[in-house]
Amino acid sequence: MKVTQMNTRMWYALLGLFTVLILSACGKKEEGIGRYGMLDESTPEYTTVAFLKSVYEDDNLDTAISLSSEKLSRILTRYHTNSNVQRHLLNLKYDTVTITPQSAGRVGRNEFAEKSTITVFLSGTYNDDKIEDLRSLDLIKEDGEWKVNKVHPDAYL
Repeated sequence: MKVTQMNTRMWYALLGLFTVLILSACGKKEEGIGRYGMLDESTPEYTTVAFLKSVYEDDNLDTAISLSSEKLSRILTRYHTNSNVQRHLLNLKYDTVTITPQSAGRVGRNEFAEKSTITVFLSGTYNDDKIEDLRSLDLIKEDGEWKVNKVHPDAYL
């Protein structure tokens, strides 16, 4: 009789463990930013990509405004919609877009810097046309966090 009770408890324990493993695997994993999703949140590249993802993929500009300097956040607020920011501030519209920061030859320590200029490669489609372009964004450090301060048009045209 004791062996049967012990076997029953062991099966309940295994069933409970299996249930916990299955349920923990069902959680949605947050998508990282940058190549392989491993861009560090304290870098200006992370802020740049998060800002542009917000402009091109979110329903509103709240995240982009929170990642902007006071000057740029006033400008974004005046445009009201993501579509207007894409059209007027970035002069680049996409239906789908992939954003890649260009960091070739940049080996340095951004933790002590107060300003940074990040160039991003944008590749995507708009009305079934493939569009690839570059944009440079100026960032400043405010209260220990990187904020987008200015968006430059394509410097290579």
